[in-house]
Amino acid sequence: MKSMPQMSFGKIEPVTSGPPVYSVTEITRLLKRCLEEEPLFQYVTVCGEISNFKHHSSGHMYFVLKDAESSIRCVMFRSFASRLRFRPQDGLEVYATGSIGIYETGGVYQLYVQYLEPRGVGDLHLAFQQLKEKLKAEGLFDEERKRPIPFLPRRIGVVTSPTGAAIRDIITILHRRMPSVEILVAPALVQGKGAAASIVAGLETLVRWGDVDVIIVGRGGGSIEDLWPFNEEIVARAVAASPVPVISAVGHETDFTICDFAADLRAPTPSGAAELAVPVADELLAGLGDLKMRLRQTWLQYASRKREQLGHLERILQGYNPVDTIRQRRQRLDELAQRMEQAVERKVTKERRELHLAAQRLDSLSPLSVLGRGYAIARDGKTGKPVVSAAQGEVGQELEVLLKDGSLRTRVEEVHQGSCGQREKEPGVGEVGVD
Repeated sequence: MKSMPQMSFGKIEPVTSGPPVYSVTEITRLLKRCLEEEPLFQYVTVCGEISNFKHHSSGHMYFVLKDAESSIRCVMFRSFASRLRFRPQDGLEVYATGSIGIYETGGVYQLYVQYLEPRGVGDLHLAFQQLKEKLKAEGLFDEERKRPIPFLPRRIGVVTSPTGAAIRDIITILHRRMPSVEILVAPALVQGKGAAASIVAGLETLVRWGDVDVIIVGRGGGSIEDLWPFNEEIVARAVAASPVPVISAVGHETDFTICDFAADLRAPTPSGAAELAVPVADELLAGLGDLKMRLRQTWLQYASRKREQLGHLERILQGYNPVDTIRQRRQRLDELAQRMEQAVERKVTKERRELHLAAQRLDSLSPLSVLGRGYAIARDGKTGKPVVSAAQGEVGQELEVLLKDGSLRTRVEEVHQGSCGQREKEPGVGEVGVD
C-alpha cells in the first residue's frame, strides 16, 4: 500500500511542539483517500454469506458479507441493483464485486458493490469472472464511455440467427411500435464453434455498410454453454469498439454475459431490446397532441397573467400622479397640524393639573398653614433660631413668637419641662412666666 499522503488542509496547530493533530473528520478522510488511491481496492471480488440484508425503498441494497471469522458491510446502489437477475437474501453465498471505501459519517469501511452473483456456478463462472475483471480494469465497462440510444432511429441493425425465435420477436415488436423503422439483419451464428467470430463479423458489416443508427445483438435463452459466445473477449471488444450504439439482448432476464457489460445498453430479452430501441408511434402522436393542448393552455395562462400585471402597473402609475400626490400630502399636513394642536393642548392641561396639585401639597406643608390652625413658632430674640424645646429656654430670655397674622416680643419668666400640658418643676429650676 502507498505511504500515507500529507494533507495540506485542516491541520490543527498543536499548543506545544510535537506531531500534527488532526480532527476525526480529517483522519477519516485521510484513510478514505488512502483506500481510494490503492489499486487493489478499486476493483475487488469478495466471497461470503449475506446477512442483515435490507432492500431500501430508494432501491439501494444494504447487507453484510461474512465468513467464519469476519464480516464487511456492503452497499449496492440502485443503478447496479436494478441489473440483478436474482433476489439476494440472508444466508445466500455470493461473489460481490466492487470497490472498497470509507463511509465518512460512520467512520467505517465498506464494499461498494457493482456486481453480485451466486456462488457455485463452476469453472465457466471462474472464467467469466476473470475475463470480466480484466476488461473492467481496462475501462471497457465504464459508464462514462457508454453512449445514449437514439430516441427515433431511422434504421436498426440486428446481429442474430436468421432462423431463431429472437429475430421474429424483434421484427414483430419493432414494426408494431414503429412501422416506419427500417430493419437490417446481419445473419450470424449464435451458438457453437465459430459463433463468436460470426457475431463480430456481423457487427463489423453493419457498422461499415449498414448505415444504421443502433444495433441489437443477441439471441434467445439457453444454458450457460449455449450463451458462451457472448462471453468471449473478441465479442466484448467488438461491441465496446463499435461507433454505433449497441443494445445487448442475450438470453432471458436472469442471464448475464460479458457482452451485456460492454454494450451501451442491456435488454433483459430480445423482445425487450426491440422495446428499448424505439418508442410507440401512436403514443408519440398522442403525446404530441397533449403537448399541443398544454402549450395552448400555457400560452393562454401566460397572456392572462401579463394582462393582470399590466393592469397592476397602470394602477401603480396612477398612484404616482404628481397632482394626486400633492393633494394627498396637503391633506396629510392638515391632519398632522390638527393632531399637533390637540397634543399641545393635552400637554398644557396636564401640566396645569400637576402644578395645581404640587401647590396644594406645598401649601399643606407650609409653616404658615400650621400657624393658621392656632399654633405658634418661638424663636430666640437675639439669634433668630427656633426654640423647639423647654431645655432651650432661660428665665429672662427674650423670645419672638410668630403667629398667623404677626409676631409677639416677649420674655421668659418661668421654664416648665415635661410632657405637653404638665407643669412639673424641673429640679433646680424655678418657674418662669412669659410677659
